[in-house]
Amino acid sequence: MAELKTRKNDADVAAFIDGIANEKRRDDCRAVVAMMADVTGEPPAMWGDSVIGFGSFHYKYPTGREGDWMATGVAPRKQSLTVYLMTGFHRHAELMEKLGRYTTGKSCLYIKRLEDVDADVLRALIRDSFARVSKGEYGW
Repeated sequence: MAELKTRKNDADVAAFIDGIANEKRRDDCRAVVAMMADVTGEPPAMWGDSVIGFGSFHYKYPTGREGDWMATGVAPRKQSLTVYLMTGFHRHAELMEKLGRYTTGKSCLYIKRLEDVDADVLRALIRDSFARVSKGEYGW
């Protein structure tokens, strides 16, 4: 079985953020990292080369594959900020309606600019998702 490339490591989160070329993306990333640290009570940690994660949980698929993954996180991608909400979005329909402009993947919330979304709603999404994951409820 292939080993995951995205694993928690000891890389410097602040240095990673400082290295983000796009100033707006860098500022948005700092804001979301601060929000996640406040909401989760967890310190930020690098996962792989480009994801900042908070907390962790152990998962096991029906196939038997298992591993550890961040409970929530953020990655400053070229096109958008990617916010990882491990519970997916079906459990958060009411909040998603109030969030603002975004797109989604399975557990990825893509935000072009932080001002495109309501910060209080984003905070609530992160809080709810993190609490559910902490109880063993994840969406995939």
